[in-house]
Amino acid sequence: MAQQATPVRTARLARTLGPEPATVSGVVLLLPGGEEVSARRPAPVLAASSVRALGRRLARAGRGEGLAVHVVRYRYRGWNGSEAHLARDATWAVEEAVRRYGDVPVCLAGLDMGGRAALHAGGHEAVDSVVAIAPWLPEDDVAASPEPVKQLAGRRVLVVHGTNDGRTDPELSFRFAERAKKANRDVCRFEVHADGHGLHQYRTEVHALACDFVMGTLFGRPFSRPVQDALAAPPPLGLRMPLAAGFGKSLRW
Repeated sequence: MAQQATPVRTARLARTLGPEPATVSGVVLLLPGGEEVSARRPAPVLAASSVRALGRRLARAGRGEGLAVHVVRYRYRGWNGSEAHLARDATWAVEEAVRRYGDVPVCLAGLDMGGRAALHAGGHEAVDSVVAIAPWLPEDDVAASPEPVKQLAGRRVLVVHGTNDGRTDPELSFRFAERAKKANRDVCRFEVHADGHGLHQYRTEVHALACDFVMGTLFGRPFSRPVQDALAAPPPLGLRMPLAAGFGKSLRW
């Protein structure tokens, strides 16, 4: 009996969150979290749930500007060492967005391991900006090369991390942002004091911050004063910017 060929796994873009604009002028690709090592397929609904609320907020904020928001569905749950599957899928997603929508600016917005994927894939020429929320980053290892940062030159980068994160060490994202700032001045990092990995306590503020940043980078809207200050301030001030409770209440999109 002939052995059946193993189906080739492919990444894909989920349907747009909210109505798809008649004319797309910008794209946000949402990268959910993952695992360090796993060859299993992600559970689409569970994986997307971590970024769907942010995606809906972004879709509402950018509706009038022609913003298309997609969740990226990975081939594998795991990063898987040098295979870097999630980063490869993020790069594929950017290329797919270009194929569908043409020469429009793209923002990669990732959570947890998806944040690491966004930072890695941020060097694609179509990527205008990167948002990394509670990014999973590897521990410093003298035997391994540090996480790359040069690919982020020319992009605007926002990192957000809870100071009480028990899954992904906020100090690692600070050190990453510090190195990235040397290669690219348009890097800022906000700290959410006393919040954990899921940023549940200040989710509204985190989503408002992400919207403020994305609307500014993709469509040229003025940044809020805290984002302006964080981008302009030298390290460490602009990389340890506190996210104020109630942030975003006065912002209108």
